[in-house]
Amino acid sequence: MDRIEKLCAHLDKCESFADVGCDHGYCTLYMLKNGLCESAVISDISAKCLQKAERLLSEYITCGKVVPVCCDGLEKIDENTSQILIAGMGGEEIVNILKTAYIPRSFVFQPMKNERKLREYLIQNGAEITLDKPLVIGDKFYYVIKGNRQGKSEYSEAQFLYGKDLKSAETKAYMGVELKKMQGYLARKMSAEHRSELEKRVRFTEDILSGKVE
Repeated sequence: MDRIEKLCAHLDKCESFADVGCDHGYCTLYMLKNGLCESAVISDISAKCLQKAERLLSEYITCGKVVPVCCDGLEKIDENTSQILIAGMGGEEIVNILKTAYIPRSFVFQPMKNERKLREYLIQNGAEITLDKPLVIGDKFYYVIKGNRQGKSEYSEAQFLYGKDLKSAETKAYMGVELKKMQGYLARKMSAEHRSELEKRVRFTEDILSGKVE
């Protein structure tokens, strides 16, 4: 639940909101309870999973503020929706959703892995990324990538790896954890080629943390 609360803090006030792959529907409930949207769509590819959110939001569904939709990705989500949230999926899965539909007018994505693939797709397709840093939940890190369909963002190699805000305390903490993991991997047996690549990644991460690379 802590992850959901921290994620919701990055949602903006808007006219219409859609939560794609909504799970229990907590993010939509947050938006409605706090008066952050006038209407919402909750969607999931599984009708059974969607029922969990329908139970939580039954009062809002009855009065017409929330519309539940069973669909694959953005298939039945209006492209003009003010703000679209996709959270709790892998970055590659989010990219596949976008490829078969569109980049939302305004988006908040929370990939569970493969953040780089999502960043690269957004940048290559002309989206603007306005926020890109990890949420810290205990000893775990979950990136929030927020932005708009139209705009322009330029990313360095360091930013593709670790996000837009390399100097934030959260990003530095994440890089520190990743650095320890890589140093641990170097103690294991591996091919010379793999070792060389990993050593380069370690040095690069150290340089980012020290401010030598941006």
